Amino acid sequence: MKTLSKLTLIATVLFFVSCKQNPAEAPEHKAMVENHKSMEASHETMAKEHNTMKDDHQQMVDAHKAIENDSIHLVTEKNHTALLAKHGELISAHQALIEKHAELETKHASGEITLEQMTTEHESMKAEHESMEKEHQSIAAEHQKITEEDQKMIKEDQEKAKEEEADQK
Repeated sequence: MKTLSKLTLIATVLFFVSCKQNPAEAPEHKAMVENHKSMEASHETMAKEHNTMKDDHQQMVDAHKAIENDSIHLVTEKNHTALLAKHGELISAHQALIEKHAELETKHASGEITLEQMTTEHESMKAEHESMEKEHQSIAAEHQKITEEDQKMIKEDQEKAKEEEADQK
């Protein structure tokens, strides 16, 4: 009877151990993985927009070369350069956040951290991501404003130059 009791106990323990859920199969973990994919897609969009901003900046600088010593345009270039630097820092910080989030996924899937720890850290990272997205939108809006103002000034400069040329004839 003792042997049967011991075997039953061992079988019960083995049953419970083998039925332990894989952390990567938890609905919360799967939701976090999906959120991570969303974060990566958002980052890709931010990075593409950053490259577009850099291209716009180069076009701005090239357009300014045709204007003789116009300090207003130089100030615009300086402001735009500072904005690009700020956006570059944001892109780097967001990349670091994505890497940190991927580490969180790995730690939870391996059982290194609990579901509660994963959830807490994930919510913190999610809030940080949302804050970064808002900052990106703000920078993108400022970039658009600077670009539009610069194009308006260039157009005004061109019209002024045409008027001066016509007056000289």
